[in-house]
Amino acid sequence: MSSNILELQRPTYDKKSGWHGTVKQPAKATFNPKKDYFATLKTTFGDITVTFYPDLAPQHVTSFINLCEIGYYDGAPFHRIIPGFMMQGGDPTGTGTGGPGYKMKQEFNKKPHVKGTLSAARTPDPDSAGSQFFVVFKPSNFLDNQYTVFGEVSAGLELLEKFEAIGSPGAGTPKQQTKIESATVFTKDK
Repeated sequence: MSSNILELQRPTYDKKSGWHGTVKQPAKATFNPKKDYFATLKTTFGDITVTFYPDLAPQHVTSFINLCEIGYYDGAPFHRIIPGFMMQGGDPTGTGTGGPGYKMKQEFNKKPHVKGTLSAARTPDPDSAGSQFFVVFKPSNFLDNQYTVFGEVSAGLELLEKFEAIGSPGAGTPKQQTKIESATVFTKDK
């Protein structure tokens, strides 16, 4: 049985081909102010743990936690890696066009894009974020207030250099396949 740390109401998914595009958006959760929320992404290069900002982007954090818990990200590749900029994942199809079947309204905030920032990927429509996300390799203030920052890498920051080394300029097609092998969520008391 998968965890449900936010006590979300959600359907059971028949995980046959194509299920990733039929996920229902969870209602925005209520977060315990006495807890911090995290996810650990077990990747090809090692574990990356992110700390979430539910106070700044509760809808995006709720969605990411839900997707982790239902196994949405398990096996999903990092399909776009641009040296000097960022690595992007969260699309199980690996095409960069896949998503969960819903789009979220932006939750832009004042948090700057610094090395290790976790932010929601989107199309030019600011209200189009779904499951895709990116982590920046260096400060990228041109993204500030244009993308929803909803967390930061709090462990495994050194692994970003390994990802950056296999990236390519332009479209960012990685030189080797890397993926999220599994994603787990947890809390800690403040």
